[in-house]
Amino acid sequence: MEEISSSNSKTEDPIGGGYSSNSVKKARLQSMLSALLDDPVLADVPKKPTLADVDTLISFEMGSAMKLSVLKMDNTSFEVTVLNSATVKDLKLAIKKKTNEMEQAQLGHRHISWRHVWANFCLAHHNEKLIDDNHVLQDFGIRNNSQVRFLPCVVSRVTKRHSRRKKHRFFHGLSKRL
Repeated sequence: MEEISSSNSKTEDPIGGGYSSNSVKKARLQSMLSALLDDPVLADVPKKPTLADVDTLISFEMGSAMKLSVLKMDNTSFEVTVLNSATVKDLKLAIKKKTNEMEQAQLGHRHISWRHVWANFCLAHHNEKLIDDNHVLQDFGIRNNSQVRFLPCVVSRVTKRHSRRKKHRFFHGLSKRL
């Protein structure tokens, strides 16, 4: 008898009101989270934050992360937050995530080919190209409130690295073959 009554007490909701199902708990959590995110104090938190997003924002508030402005080719900009120890690759991932969030909010689902973006454009800070993904951003003099921008860049097929040659030179080689 005691086993039956103890097993029944485990399935009962201690709060009451029938909130024992996972879907109802998730719905309550989502509504509380959306109410919190509508607060102007939390305006920099993404609409669907991950644990990494929250961790980065906490690190920013504690001084161990930096906020960077990214200038796009159309002279509009947006901000991303990365850790002080971030590499160029980390910055690219933050840009990708932020851009995808902005596109989703404005236009709905839209696919951006990031392979194409990074094959044709690179990031630059004070006209110094950020080509090597493994370099730490602070080695380029990038600090909190710095600005990085997109520059046209071409990847060499031989070395798989960005070259200094102009993209239109590719078409000059085609005319020689004819």
